Amino acid sequence: MQSPSARPGTGVSAEAEAWLHANPPADRIAIDEHNAELVRAAVRQGWEPSMAAVRAEFSVRERILEVGGVECLEVTPSSGVTGPGTVLYFFGGGHTVGSPEEDIVISAPLAAQAGVRVIAPRYPLAPEHPYPAAVDCAETTYRALLDTTDPAHLLVAGESAGGNLALALFQRVRSARLSLPVAFVLLSPWADLGFTGDSHITNRDPFLAMNDDVLVEMAASYRGETPVDDPLVSPVHADFTGLPPTLMTTGTRDLLLSDAVRLATAMRIDGVDVTLRVWEGMWHVFEFYREVPEARASMTEIADFVSGRLGH
Repeated sequence: MQSPSARPGTGVSAEAEAWLHANPPADRIAIDEHNAELVRAAVRQGWEPSMAAVRAEFSVRERILEVGGVECLEVTPSSGVTGPGTVLYFFGGGHTVGSPEEDIVISAPLAAQAGVRVIAPRYPLAPEHPYPAAVDCAETTYRALLDTTDPAHLLVAGESAGGNLALALFQRVRSARLSLPVAFVLLSPWADLGFTGDSHITNRDPFLAMNDDVLVEMAASYRGETPVDDPLVSPVHADFTGLPPTLMTTGTRDLLLSDAVRLATAMRIDGVDVTLRVWEGMWHVFEFYREVPEARASMTEIADFVSGRLGH
């Protein structure tokens, strides 16, 4: 059977249709200082089957190490990397939940298929650690990587809130006149904490479809007193001049589809070589659901982009 990427315009796969039927939108619990650890543990438990499945599918090595004093999960192919490339990868979770371990569902296929080392920082989460704690952590990790890694062999990636963090890091790196990475990869990036995009009105996402009040609380706990239109908090308002080539993925059901579309428009205006890949019928960071052919096809495209940019 041909992959979805080879058959544009034919709609979603039967597997995706089945997944959508079996997973109606569900509400979530707002996170606060009192229930944060319980909510994070429950979220991680929910991802355990997917984490186990991807570890069984891909042969990767995992180890905890410190980069500039920041604890990170390093993921590499068991057979060894095929070149000098390193991906600095930021996990998602609305700046309030998530971990490098949960995002092994993304980092394992990325490492194995692109033949690279993936470094995923365990950045601090809100509400205990609001902005700019996560951005400071990202910058610290990036600066430390530059001490040992040629920027031509360094790529930055992130999903959802991790995409937000990657774009905030770009602004910090550019302002500090540090060497930029060779490229960026953003999966369903959360770029507008003000929720002003059209896709928040249509709201057809089975993963994030919920009362926006929950997301608003996540955004508020992360940004604290920082204005919602600050480009380091909502990168949709940023100047992208100088941003390296960027690949973004999203889907027509993604609650954050408008974030990606608006980002891509702004990037093109600022002269960035940006590719926006919108997958028919797909939802927020659908790449997590490897039982869906589109998820596998998208990860293959992402790995090809990464390996191509890193010269593998």
